Amino acid sequence: MVIAVNKFFKKYINALPDSSSRDSDHSLKIATAALLMEMMRADARVTEDERNMVMKTVMSKFKLTKEESNDLLRLAEEEIRKATGYYEFTSLINKGLTYEQKVKVIESLWEIAFADKCLDKYEEHMVRTIADLIYLEHKDFIEAKLRVKEKLSL
Repeated sequence: MVIAVNKFFKKYINALPDSSSRDSDHSLKIATAALLMEMMRADARVTEDERNMVMKTVMSKFKLTKEESNDLLRLAEEEIRKATGYYEFTSLINKGLTYEQKVKVIESLWEIAFADKCLDKYEEHMVRTIADLIYLEHKDFIEAKLRVKEKLSL
């Protein structure tokens, strides 16, 4: 895994003076991408709309090309296979993101959940679980859901 992360950095990320900052930023990207992928699979039915929404979200959120996004998602997939739960990902998010950024992560999860125009109980449960693990207030969890529903005209 370390080799894959290093290859990604060398290929796509400009060298920063502080490599621990760079590693932390990349870990946050992988953690966020992993949660998005897990959301896509939460209802055990992955649609093309959900795949497209994950790709679109990763590309826009991290300002990556399609190739870079594919590499990031591949790394996230490796981390998902090794993970024992969401804690590995949410702990990084808690350490590295502001409250407002955490709200944006939850909005992104809602967008994936609603991508197929059908909110499954497992998808809602997952968003709620992640919101709790990143210490999002319930009102912000609900407001994020409503914003996404309005944005997607649901």
